[in-house]
Amino acid sequence: MIFLAATQSLAVTTVMPIVSADLGGADLYAVAFSGTLATSVVGMVAVGAWCDRTDPVAPLATAVGLFVAGLAIAGAASSMEVLVAGRLVQGLGTGGQTVALYVVVARVYPAALHGRVFAAFSAAWVIPSIIGPALAGAVAEYLHWRWVFLGVAVLTTAAFAIVYAKLRGLPLASGEPSREPVAARLAWASVVAVGALALSLAGRAGAFAPVVVAVSLVVVAVAARPLLPAGTLRARRGLPSVILMRALIAGALFGAEIYVPYLLIDDYGFSPTWAGLGLTAAALLWALGADLQGRIGDRLGNTRITLIGSAQLVAATLVAATTAAAHLPPWVVIAGWALAGGGMGLMYPRLTVLTLAYSTPSNQGFNSSALSISDSIGAAASIAIMGLTFVALTGTDAGFPAVFGIATALAVVALLPGLRLGRAGATPDLEADERSFGASI
Repeated sequence: MIFLAATQSLAVTTVMPIVSADLGGADLYAVAFSGTLATSVVGMVAVGAWCDRTDPVAPLATAVGLFVAGLAIAGAASSMEVLVAGRLVQGLGTGGQTVALYVVVARVYPAALHGRVFAAFSAAWVIPSIIGPALAGAVAEYLHWRWVFLGVAVLTTAAFAIVYAKLRGLPLASGEPSREPVAARLAWASVVAVGALALSLAGRAGAFAPVVVAVSLVVVAVAARPLLPAGTLRARRGLPSVILMRALIAGALFGAEIYVPYLLIDDYGFSPTWAGLGLTAAALLWALGADLQGRIGDRLGNTRITLIGSAQLVAATLVAATTAAAHLPPWVVIAGWALAGGGMGLMYPRLTVLTLAYSTPSNQGFNSSALSISDSIGAAASIAIMGLTFVALTGTDAGFPAVFGIATALAVVALLPGLRLGRAGATPDLEADERSFGASI
C-alpha cells in the first residue's frame, strides 16, 4: 500500500501539468495539490480518534474506500473543477490511511523495530522512484493521463484485500481506549480544511486576495492548535518541536517539488516522460537516507540528523532557484534536487520514530494524526502561497525562482524546532553525546 501511495504521489506530480493544460485549469493547478492536503486533515483526525477507541482495521478500510473513490472521480473528470473535487475526496482517504498505518505499526511491531519499519516504508518508494515518474509520463503521453488515476485505484483495492486478510483477527485494539471528545476536534479539523481551501483559492478574490490570504492563515493557525500537542506553534522542546519541524520541512519540499517537472516542461521543453525522471534521483536518495537513518539514526542523534538533513534541503532549493533564475542547464536542477531527497530521507522517518517514542497506547492515534496534520497543513499552506505567488508573476521570469526561494526560507526556519527535538527513547550515552554536541553548536 505504501508502494502504491508513492506511485500515485509521484505520478500525479509528473502529469499534473498535462492534466491542467488538457482541462484548461492552470489557475487551479496548485489547488489540485493543496486541496487534497487540506481535506486530509479531516480524515486524519477522524481516523486517529477512531483508532484510539478500537483497532485500526475498520478505520483503515474506510480510508482506503475514500482514497479509491477520489481517484475514480479524478480519473473520470471532464473539467478541472471536477478533478479538484475528486482530489478533495481522495484527501480524506489519504489522511486517514496514513494515520491508520502508523497505528498498525505501533501495535504490531515492538518499539525497537519502529525505525526499521519506517525505513522500509521509505524503501517502498524505491521502485516507484525509479519507474513511477517516467511510467506516469509515458502513460499520459501514449495512453491518457486518466489511467494514472484509475490504474492506481484498481491496484490499491487489490493491495488492501491482502493487508486486510493479514490484519483480520489480530489483537490490535488499544488496551486503554481514549475518552477524549471527538466532535470538537472534527469541527476544528473542518475549519482548518476550509481555511486551507480558502487560502488556495485566494487568487480568485481579485483585489481582496491579500485580505483572504491573511484571514485564511490566521484561521488555519487558530483552528490547528487543538489538533496539535500543546506548545507546537511555540516550538516547545520535545514532541511539539517534532510536530512543528515536520510541518516546515513538508512545506519546503512538497511545495517546491510540484514545480520541478513544471519547470522542466515549461522552460526546457521536456516531455512528460523525461520530466518525470527529474524526480527520480531525489526519490532514490530519500530511500537511501531513510535506510541510513534506520540503521544508524540512534548513533547519529537528532541534532546531527537535523543539521545534515536541513543543509541538503536548503542546498537543493537554492540550486533550483538559481537554475530557474539564471537559465542553467536542466541537469543542474535535476542533480541538485536529489539533495532534497537525501535530506528528507534522514529527517522524515526520524520524526515519525520520535512521535511514537513520545506516545502511549492511549494517544498513539492523536499523536500520529497530529504528525500527519502538521504535514498537510505545512504542505497545503506553502503550496497555496507558492501557487498565488507563481500566478501573480505569470509572464515574468521570476515565478519559478520565487517559489523555490520560499522553500529555502522554510527549510532554514525548520532549524529552530529541529534543534529542540529532545531525546525520547535515547540511551544515556546518546543523551550525553547529544548534549555535548549541542553545546558545541
